[in-house]
Amino acid sequence: MDERHHKHRMVKQNVQHNARDIGAELDWFRQILKIRSKLNAREEAETDDVYNIKPPVFNGRRTAYARFIKEHKLNFEERFLLILAMVPHIKPELLDLFLAKNKTTQQIYTEFGGKKGKNHLGFIPTGETAAFILAGGDLERRFSIQNAFDADRTFSRFDILGLEEVEKGEPQLSGALQLSRQVLDLLILGEHRKPQFSTEFPARLLTTKMEWDDLVLNDLILRQLSEIETWILHNSRLMKDWGMGKVLKPGYKSLFHGPPGTGKTLTATLLGKKTGRDVYRIDLSQTVSKYIGETEKNLAKIFDRAENQDWILFFDEADALFGNRTATKDAHDRYANQQVSYLLQRIEDHNGLVILASNLKNNIDNAFLRRLQTLIHFPLPGSPQRLELWKNGFSESVELESNIDLEAIAKEHELSGGTIINIVQHSSLKALGRDSNIIRKIDLLEGIKRELNKNRRTF
Repeated sequence: MDERHHKHRMVKQNVQHNARDIGAELDWFRQILKIRSKLNAREEAETDDVYNIKPPVFNGRRTAYARFIKEHKLNFEERFLLILAMVPHIKPELLDLFLAKNKTTQQIYTEFGGKKGKNHLGFIPTGETAAFILAGGDLERRFSIQNAFDADRTFSRFDILGLEEVEKGEPQLSGALQLSRQVLDLLILGEHRKPQFSTEFPARLLTTKMEWDDLVLNDLILRQLSEIETWILHNSRLMKDWGMGKVLKPGYKSLFHGPPGTGKTLTATLLGKKTGRDVYRIDLSQTVSKYIGETEKNLAKIFDRAENQDWILFFDEADALFGNRTATKDAHDRYANQQVSYLLQRIEDHNGLVILASNLKNNIDNAFLRRLQTLIHFPLPGSPQRLELWKNGFSESVELESNIDLEAIAKEHELSGGTIINIVQHSSLKALGRDSNIIRKIDLLEGIKRELNKNRRTF
């Protein structure tokens, strides 16, 4: 109890210290707004250049906000853009002054930029807003602010902050400032929050109470998995220290293929658990949309959140998007090819581990297979593996009826690991229903028969 209270107290203290640092940054932000307002109204101001207003110094501070500023070496402009993007989330009233209307046009002043949200009643800053506050009429500074969002700059490289995509022909700076969700959580709460499954993030976090040693796989699979594990642990050294980033594409891609219930999903989950990586499952059969453009949007949301996160992306039912394709005959075929091309490009550009799963390798387009580093076949377990699965499946709290011969059952019935677990659950529930801890042979055989019938196989 004391340890829990101590942890809670430390978390609360960290939040308080972080809020204090952000408060100091907001005071700096207020000063800049005040000076820009005076300069814009041609009133006397303490300085004629907002760049003379120095931001707070956080030397030695260990808060999430202070560490973020230091680690990313944010310059004056980047630091201002960051706090400007945060203001609608933490102190939206600071931007109410931009809601003032031009008496002639009865609209918000053009130079203020900004936009209204769907539900948010306040002012949402755009790149134009930042340009007005920092640059005023200085074109050189305006261009500098626009360059802050270039692909090779800090904001883009680390997926921190960007500009909302605008319609063709509209000014780039008219896009709203978009702070990534994970960065916002880190700066405000002091920690990364795991994304929840939603329309904005159509992927689920995979977890398991099992451990790596609980996997029952053949030696060939284990050797192939060892290569993936080595990549996870040493990729940074390979690409940077060894200089292989010049010749190798980023990331690692693998296909897990084999019948249902052979451990593909569990293996991916445990690979993440063993290496300290979160594993997110995307069911492509549900993510692929019949509406033009929706599939790309759904997948883009996942890749955008996953960039530089060290996550493992597990795409289940890969056939739904990467299945063998016939010649293009109509608009639907062209759109399907467009979806595949989009995802192929995102996978190739992604710097993390991507695992795709399919029941049959032959279902996957050959052109795509050539782009993968490893193809790992998960066959139905052999008799020795099935026996191990049977032995490990039952609770230590139960006893098997004396006439149950697990070795004979393992030899006689070619079942997947998932199917064996279903049978174990069935016979265990039968025992509980009798208020007993004895597993009966009749219940075990009934469970086997039921599972075989699912696949139209005879007992």
